[in-house]
Amino acid sequence: MSYCINPRCNQPEDPANVNNRICRHCGSDLLIQGRYQVMRLLSDKSGFGKIYEAFEGAKPKILKVLKSDHCANPRVIELFQQEAVVLSQIQHPGIPRVESDAYFQFFPKNASEPLHCIVMEKIEGPNLKQWMQQQGNHPIGEQQALGWLKQLTQILHIVHRHNYFHRDIKPENIMMRPSGQLVLIDFGTAREMTYTYLSAVSGASGVTKISSAGYTPPEQEKGYAVPQSDFYALGRTFVYLLTAKELTHEAIYDAMKDEFNWRQFAPHISSELADLIDKLIAPKAANRPKNTQEILDILADFSRKSSLLPLRTDIPATTPTQTVVRIPDNSAKNIKKPLPRWLIGAAVAVVVGWGGYAIWQGLAANIAHLNITSNSSAFKTLAGHSNGVNVLIFSADSKKLISGSADKTIKIWDVTTGKEIRTLEGHKGFINTLVITPDGSKLFSAGADKTIKVWDMNTGELIRTLLGHRSYINYLAVSPDGQKLFSASADKTIKIWDVNTGKEIKTLSTHKSYVNALVVSPDGEKLFSASADETIKVWDVATLREISTLKGHSNFVNSLAISPNGDTLVSAGGDNFVKVWDVHSLKEIPVSTGNNNYVKSLAFSRDGKKLVMSIADNSIEIWDFPNFKEITTIKGYDNISNYLPINPLAISPDGQYIAIGGGNYHQINIWQMPR
Repeated sequence: MSYCINPRCNQPEDPANVNNRICRHCGSDLLIQGRYQVMRLLSDKSGFGKIYEAFEGAKPKILKVLKSDHCANPRVIELFQQEAVVLSQIQHPGIPRVESDAYFQFFPKNASEPLHCIVMEKIEGPNLKQWMQQQGNHPIGEQQALGWLKQLTQILHIVHRHNYFHRDIKPENIMMRPSGQLVLIDFGTAREMTYTYLSAVSGASGVTKISSAGYTPPEQEKGYAVPQSDFYALGRTFVYLLTAKELTHEAIYDAMKDEFNWRQFAPHISSELADLIDKLIAPKAANRPKNTQEILDILADFSRKSSLLPLRTDIPATTPTQTVVRIPDNSAKNIKKPLPRWLIGAAVAVVVGWGGYAIWQGLAANIAHLNITSNSSAFKTLAGHSNGVNVLIFSADSKKLISGSADKTIKIWDVTTGKEIRTLEGHKGFINTLVITPDGSKLFSAGADKTIKVWDMNTGELIRTLLGHRSYINYLAVSPDGQKLFSASADKTIKIWDVNTGKEIKTLSTHKSYVNALVVSPDGEKLFSASADETIKVWDVATLREISTLKGHSNFVNSLAISPNGDTLVSAGGDNFVKVWDVHSLKEIPVSTGNNNYVKSLAFSRDGKKLVMSIADNSIEIWDFPNFKEITTIKGYDNISNYLPINPLAISPDGQYIAIGGGNYHQINIWQMPR
């Protein structure tokens, strides 16, 4: 289809224009500049501009068009042109590529004034706000924060050396390529202005006041931005990433006292990193780093000291979260039974991983019997990945452990010897999810490069690559009969594939936002999908038709689990509630938990008598199910890897081993399951 960018066209997205050079409704050219075919409107909420997807031949581009109601204002036009000038002068993978002729004017049919346009590279990937939502709004860890901070500082180093400064750094203006490279976007903010908020752009002074709530420094609010204003916004961005809390959240910002208290919500980072963040966000610009080189020098010093920084000592003990059980008569009681700190250690490994990756592998076997103390040692330590470990699964016979990493590789390990069997390479981005067919013959992997790769488990050979998703793949599941593969993506779709041929069977596209998790009922009849659109959809696996939409969550849904008997579905998300559903009637059972923080993931024990919840405050809650009474709570992860949060984990199907990995460190620990 060709999209007409004439603001006066009454049918800009008419499918009948697909093969036309001229719009059949308004007569405007559809091949812009004789080069660019506009395909769709991506956003009309980007301040001054409209954002379109366009193609130059087969190459996707971003077309930014200044909104027509600003085209009579020379100051706004100057700012719009400035973005093209800034970007064309800087060649760096962290900045969108723009050619010297990227800015041009386009005259729609019978228009007396032109539209102002910029064509630039299309960044394939989400912005960091979308990425956080996509990952279930988990705080990032220290090593990831250090890596990202270094990347962004290097980008700013180049921008500042070209005598520009950005002035609107925030998660929405930082995108991530499939390779993991961060990209700073929206350079209409550079040097003087921003598209984020236009207060006034007229009058004798021509002053424009700009503000991005929580990210704009005090001096910029008053109209006096300086290069160090970028450091403030950068630091505030990392407060959000490290706490997963909005900066205007009352728990972080006390408006009555004008106090910003964030450190208590990031106990997993070192004092050194916390101090650097506080220096970046100092209220006075003079108290921030002098320049980007000073920040880079501090980060280099961190690297020289250690790859794992010491545990912070400035954070007071956290009061245990009070959990309320909501039951039909609306009564409530506190039933939390915190365990002593010495029980923490590797016992955390029994619970849940990010997004429930290990549920399929029989997660939570023998949960109540774990007693690994702080002075226990790992049975095996597996080292070989060069970046964080994102996902772990065991083979069906428990003899192999498979790990997927942000280093773009998959490693297969011998559990008994701890030796690496082989490394599978081929992905061009970090790996989010792995699943094995029930017969153990095939391994599927997927992640940031939008591809699914199919591997022979016995030989490690790549069988085929499945293409079709347009954004990150978040989750994979296989039907119990091993015939269908299901993939969930940030492109808002679920795809169904034939396991044997690799052919796409169907695309399900009724979710309105990222699809975060999938689970298939044990009888193979129903597929459940969880999304950031706050819904759970139920699909008939045989017909691949939507049966129902389950509503009740008031924020993203990021985890699903089905009881082993197939009768009960449990869901959790960003609204801090766990909800229970009858799989057969698809009605909500009026028993749910409310927490002071959101639930990251869920899992059932094999006998279905225990439900395990991983809470974002770094606690694990184990509940008696279906009575829905809490058995115990495990608080804190500080006995594992110097307080670095656990990322993935898996329990071997035979119940003998627990594997723990982390997104912030590169090794994997295998523990023997206590009896």
